[in-house]
Amino acid sequence: MPQLMEAFRQVTESSAFAGGPFVAEFETEFAAYCRTRYALGVGSGTDALWLSLVALGLRPGDEVITVPNSFMATAEAISLCGARPVFVDVDETTYTMNPAQLEAAITLRTQAIIPVHLFGQMADMDKILAIARRHGTPVVEDACQAHGAEYKARKAGSLGVGGCFSFYPGKNLGAFGEAGAVTTDEPELWSRI
Repeated sequence: MPQLMEAFRQVTESSAFAGGPFVAEFETEFAAYCRTRYALGVGSGTDALWLSLVALGLRPGDEVITVPNSFMATAEAISLCGARPVFVDVDETTYTMNPAQLEAAITLRTQAIIPVHLFGQMADMDKILAIARRHGTPVVEDACQAHGAEYKARKAGSLGVGGCFSFYPGKNLGAFGEAGAVTTDEPELWSRI
């Protein structure tokens, strides 16, 4: 508790409530933790998803494939871009995206795929990424409920073009209020966001 109180004191005394050195330090440390080149602090997990899709150039009429058993923010971020969420079912064992149903859902309008990592468990990323590569479709990981989860020694948020995190107080890694982040190795995506 004293360490937390000292951090609050430093932020309060410097009035660095948005952006600034504390966010920059967090971004550097979170990128290192996720083993990505960049991490960007944003307002929420919804913002992380929405900004990632905007940065990828999504427009009205586009489609994004995801799963229905996620917090509504996943579909909401897609809708905020004017795109249409297309749902594929989940695997009965993992409750994450079923890769066997993914390929059939891809159309000429599909502009992104958002697997959702849940319960600290990651989706079958090898199969999802292989399908996405065949179709030239970017994968944005919804890791809002999978901080620190690993898939074959790779951290959540480090496999797709971007990883989206929520730090809402009820998440596995909560902030003192609403917050989020995007992780990526892509300098162009980082710059656009």
